[in-house]
Amino acid sequence: MSIKFLAEDDRPREKFLLKGKNSLSDAELLAIIMGSGNREDSAVELGRKILSSVGNNWHNLSLLQISDLMKFKGIGEAKAISIATALEIGRRRAAQEVPEKIQITTSLESYKVLLPYLSDLQTEEFWTVYLNQNNRILGKSKLSSGGINQSVVDLRILFKNALEHLATGIIIAHNHPSGNLKPSSEDLKITKQIAEAGKILNIQLLDHLIITQNSYLSFADENLL
Repeated sequence: MSIKFLAEDDRPREKFLLKGKNSLSDAELLAIIMGSGNREDSAVELGRKILSSVGNNWHNLSLLQISDLMKFKGIGEAKAISIATALEIGRRRAAQEVPEKIQITTSLESYKVLLPYLSDLQTEEFWTVYLNQNNRILGKSKLSSGGINQSVVDLRILFKNALEHLATGIIIAHNHPSGNLKPSSEDLKITKQIAEAGKILNIQLLDHLIITQNSYLSFADENLL
């Protein structure tokens, strides 16, 4: 359905989904927070009136008390608190530094990142770490559990996740509850398949770790990639 056919209170949400958050005006962002307007004004129109009253300045809006916000028709206590809460979140975000992503330079660092997830399990799990071109971690996820083979490790999902993270490199890992660090033939096979698939997408397989409770084996360190 085209945006123009939606009720005006719904248009900012639809626009957010279709065009992204950066496409929304300040009044549209405020409209989403409020959810609805009043009998005379849509949420967007009410947002414009509220912002106009403070010189279209978010900082000035944050200085208003709950009682000040409630003076606008259609703004009850719940909406006023929602607006104040959103502005407080913005203030706290602005006061915080952007956390630096962890950089992986050795297999030991990879092991330390993955150890909390894989060391004490009774069944095998397969995990992937997604990295940027500087080998900083963009994210990590469990891909499967219950054993490692080509039917369980879905390469399509693995690389779909990697593309969604905009990753240029990946590290894969799984645990051996038995404590045996020797790679199985299936471990070697799936590693080769992932490495070859990554070449097509220009996403490099940087390492494959086998993790036990007290130790690990790195395919990169052992020249097994």
